[in-house]
This record gives sequence, C-alpha cells and structure tokens, in this order.
Amino acid sequence: MRFLFLGDMVGRTGRMAVFERLPGLIADLKLDFVVVNGENAAGGFGITEDIFLRTREAGADIVSTGNHVFDQREALVFSARQDRFLRPANFPAGTPGSGSGLFEARNGARVLVANVMGRVFMNPDLDDPFRSADEIVSACPLGEQADAIIFDFHAEATSEKQCFGHYLDGRASVVVGTHTHVPTADHQILPGGTAYQSDAGMCGDYDSSLGMDKEEPLNRFLSKIPRGRMEPAQGPATICGLGVEISDRTGLAEKVAPLRLGPRLSEVLPDFWA
Repeated sequence: MRFLFLGDMVGRTGRMAVFERLPGLIADLKLDFVVVNGENAAGGFGITEDIFLRTREAGADIVSTGNHVFDQREALVFSARQDRFLRPANFPAGTPGSGSGLFEARNGARVLVANVMGRVFMNPDLDDPFRSADEIVSACPLGEQADAIIFDFHAEATSEKQCFGHYLDGRASVVVGTHTHVPTADHQILPGGTAYQSDAGMCGDYDSSLGMDKEEPLNRFLSKIPRGRMEPAQGPATICGLGVEISDRTGLAEKVAPLRLGPRLSEVLPDFWA
C-alpha cells in the first residue's frame, strides 16, 4: 500500500498548496491512502468545515488535528458528523468527535488511523497517550481487523515522540509526528517494522516563524510585548510530508522517505515511487 502523510497546513497559502498539488500526487504516485493534518488551516488557528471538505475533495482520506482542533468553534459541531475528521483520541471523555477510525483505502485495505496528542510541554491534563494508543491497537490489531495502522502523534517534545514510536514499534505501520512544523531528518523504519519520523513538517510558507508572519513573533522575542495578533505568512508554500510503502502481507513498513515540494526547502520525492 502506498501511503502519504502531509504535515500541518498553515493558513491560506498552506492549504491552497495542498489543494493544488495533492490531486496530481495521488494520480502520479498512485497513492492508496492520504492523511493531512489540518489543525492550522484557518488563519493559522483551527479548521472550518469548508476547509475540511475542500481538503477531502483534494484527495485526503483523513484530516487529523491537534491542540488547535477547536480554535474555530464550528469544529465542535461538525466534528460530530464528519467521521473522517479526527481530533486527539486522548482528549477527555465527552469531547465531541472521534480520535480514531477504520477506513477503506483505494486498494481495498482496511486502514486504522489514530490521532493522539503528547503531554510534555503541552497539556499535562490529557489522558496518557501511551495507554490511549494501547486501547486503540488492542481493539483493532494489525494483521487482524486492520491491514495498516497509522498514528499522527501531535506533540512538542522529540523525546516523547521517539518513545511513542518505539512503544508502538511492530504494532503500527506508521508513527509520524506533527505540531512543531519543521521536518526532521530521522525518517526510518524501526526494528519492529514501524515507519517513523519525529515531525513531518508543515505545508506553509517557510520564510516565516513556523508558518506565521515572522515580524510579530520576532517582536515578542525582543520586547515581550505583543503588538498584534499572529497572522500566517503569505509567501509561496512548501508542502512537506512522509511517504511510506506498507506491506500488503504484514502491514508493516517496507520503505520510507520524506516528501518536500516548494520553493524554500530542497525538493525531494520518495524515489521508490519514481
């Protein structure tokens, strides 16, 4: 199975890049399943239902999120009726929406997708992400009810991300980190067969501060006094993500490589799909 994950869409320039490039990538690379993180798609903070639907129309099978999932209040409503929209599974009981689900890929494979959020330097009041992941994979094990298992681990600390990947090694097909918006160079297949990357990066303008116009963040570092609100940078976007070839026999990763397309970073496509 050919799987593509795209990191956090940031603002209009990020989401438009995904809308424009993803349909061609699906066709040219013959992708079977695509997950896109959309939690920063609406002005850098949250996502609207219209943006969610347009991301789905562009070819995303699942839109995952993170700590900004409900910044746009309408997400509290539409999350309950859109099963392909995921919020972190370890949010408290009673939170609208769902954190995981089983979906069919274009090649007919059964794909379990889960969105889990870290606690280190983020929200310590969340449920334990490791125990949450245990519950998810125990209810739908790889090789039994699921042909592939994908985790978007939305977290700040790389140590927590790496430990989460090792914890699920051999039980998930892919563990990919989001939230920090900078693509890491540690894409690999862990010893048990799980594809891993600490952060997929973002889909946004890299002439920025994490996708936001750099002037206000720089001002806050220098003066500690906000002059205005954070706004997404509006320059040309680079889309970043992770490509994984998943075995149809075992559900584990066979090949993994980054994807970067745009003007600011060195461009790369997974060579095993060339």
